[in-house]
Order: sequence, then C-alpha cells, then structure tokens
Amino acid sequence: MEFFHHAESWVLVSFLLFVGLLIYLKVPKIVGRVLDEHSFKVSSQLDEARKLRDEAAALLADYKKKQADAEKQAAEIIAGAKADAEQFAIDARQKMAETLDRRTKQAEQKIARAEATAMAEVKARAAELATTAAAQILGDVAKGKTGASLIAESIAAVKSRLN
Repeated sequence: MEFFHHAESWVLVSFLLFVGLLIYLKVPKIVGRVLDEHSFKVSSQLDEARKLRDEAAALLADYKKKQADAEKQAAEIIAGAKADAEQFAIDARQKMAETLDRRTKQAEQKIARAEATAMAEVKARAAELATTAAAQILGDVAKGKTGASLIAESIAAVKSRLN
C-alpha cells in the first residue's frame, strides 16, 4: 500500500471526498438553481432594456416629428409675417399716395378759391373805380337836375352789370 504514502494520493482522496460531500449536500442543484435564477434576472433585465430602448426610440421619433412640425410652423409664421409686412408696406404706400393726392387736391382747391376771391375783389375794385370815374366824368359833363338823374341811372346800370 504504497499508494497512501504519497501526498498526491491523499490529495486525490480528499478531493474525491470533497466532491462526494458536495454531491451529497446537493450543491450542484443549488448552484444550478442560483445560476438559473441569475439567468432569469439577466434575461428579464435584457427584456426590460429592450423595452426601454424601444420606448426611447419611439420618444426620439416623436420628438423628431414634433421638431419638424415646429420648424415647419416657424417657417409658416415667418412666411406669413413677411407677407403681412409686404402687404403693410403696400398699404402704407397706397395710403401715402392717397394722402398726397388728397392734399394736392385740397391745395389746388384753395388756390382756385384764392384766385376766384382775388378775381372777385379785382372786379369789385374795378367796378368801384369805374363807377367813381363815371360819376366824376358825368358830373363834369352833366350839371344840374338832368345830369344828376343821368348820373344815378348810369351808376346803377354799371353796378348791376359788373357785379
């Protein structure tokens, strides 16, 4: 029995006893169950991670769509504002032209009224001068009663014709 005199032999025997003890205590089943539980946890965590990744991808797509919609809406708002500004400029130019036309017409009307007033004043002054001159000439030419009546009639006729 030289087999038991070597240290390696005792290592072999103790290793076999240790493995036997592990099998007797059902350690492989316990380790298998623990590994299965750990495998199940890892699998569920992977499933949850896939779900989260899918949700994140859906959220990303949703936000990209919202961003595109917002950019489109901003472009529409800018285009509308530009159109409104152009229309406002056109309206302002048109109103300014109308105001200038109206003021030009008002100025022309004032000038025409001033001309008419000046012409009337000139005619009135000319009539006054003509009547005064006629009165003096007739007064010198016709003296007496007949001359006075002639002068009065002539003055009345000149006044009626000039005014």
